[in-house]
Amino acid sequence: MPRVLVVEDDAQLVRALKINLQARAYEVEEASDGRSALRLAEIRRPDAILLDLGLPDVDGVELIKMMRGKSRAPILVLSARHLSTEKVRALDAGADDYVTKPFSMDELLARLRAATRRRRTTAEAEAPTVVTTDVFTIDLVAKKVRRDAATVRLTPTEWHLLEILVSHPGRLVSQRALLREVWGPTYAENTNYLRVYMAQLRRKLEADPAHPRYLITEAGMGYRFEP
Repeated sequence: MPRVLVVEDDAQLVRALKINLQARAYEVEEASDGRSALRLAEIRRPDAILLDLGLPDVDGVELIKMMRGKSRAPILVLSARHLSTEKVRALDAGADDYVTKPFSMDELLARLRAATRRRRTTAEAEAPTVVTTDVFTIDLVAKKVRRDAATVRLTPTEWHLLEILVSHPGRLVSQRALLREVWGPTYAENTNYLRVYMAQLRRKLEADPAHPRYLITEAGMGYRFEP
């Protein structure tokens, strides 16, 4: 599920955006001020950011510049400011698109899809094909894992789970997202599957499976690969 951070202090608009985004299988984070937005951008690592320029605590253009120091996610500005100079300032600061209020929800969602598609293509082109740690090495192209110069045998399910986690280094991947991706939507509540397979991966890859260094559990939320 792609994660969208909505930075907007208009509660009614936030509700409308959240309803429409969740109906299209987006995960939504909310921030009503710049400080909260920066914290969430760093912790939650959104796939896209919808950002209003008129925030109560910080100038929106300055916030875009600060966001660019924490996230490479596409930023779509939502603003009632129609002047071309405002648009130029936002785009020069690092925004990827500018949508003026009032806007069509269908148009906004189309622009969001286009922005995330471009970012995904860029990320795939930039992504490393080999992930190396002090204990094991993962070749994402050859689909091979080696530890201490020996090949580690993984089942297709173990590999799929590992591949998702290492493709999002440092980022929390929710239990529901992993279950949907690896086992399918009908298994979204079967968290016991994850516990079993993560335990198997740790036994095969971690130096100390009881105290994992790389395959981290965030209790009640999901898992993270820490490079």
